[in-house]
Amino acid sequence: MFPIASRFENREDTYTDLNQALKPYGFTLGGNWEYDHGSFDCALDEGHKVWLRIPFEVTKGNLDNLKEEQQTVIRFGTPYLLKHVYNEGLEEGATLNTFGGLMNQFQTPLDQDADMEPEWIEKAEGILRKMESDLL
Repeated sequence: MFPIASRFENREDTYTDLNQALKPYGFTLGGNWEYDHGSFDCALDEGHKVWLRIPFEVTKGNLDNLKEEQQTVIRFGTPYLLKHVYNEGLEEGATLNTFGGLMNQFQTPLDQDADMEPEWIEKAEGILRKMESDLL
């Protein structure tokens, strides 16, 4: 994890407005959201291993991703870069298991916080600065 200072930190607005504002930059609601927190994620590479993430907490209401319009208010935390390094191919000791394949189809990352190359830091900072210029 590599934090990046941004003027988005502590920005507060409705989830609906911020979601719409971030979509054109490639951000989507991260899959690990809960009613009281979540993140907007943007893949920086084609392999979906390097991510720019803007975490948020709900300050008013409850997050419900199924509602198109909602008045839930969120506040951004510090954006950061995240890199997952995965094993390519089958995991050692993998066996055929039809039901398990439905439940456990993804491998655990070898390194969830792999070292961050300067090119990804520059790309993430560029995206954030463009968003700051356009939106703030």
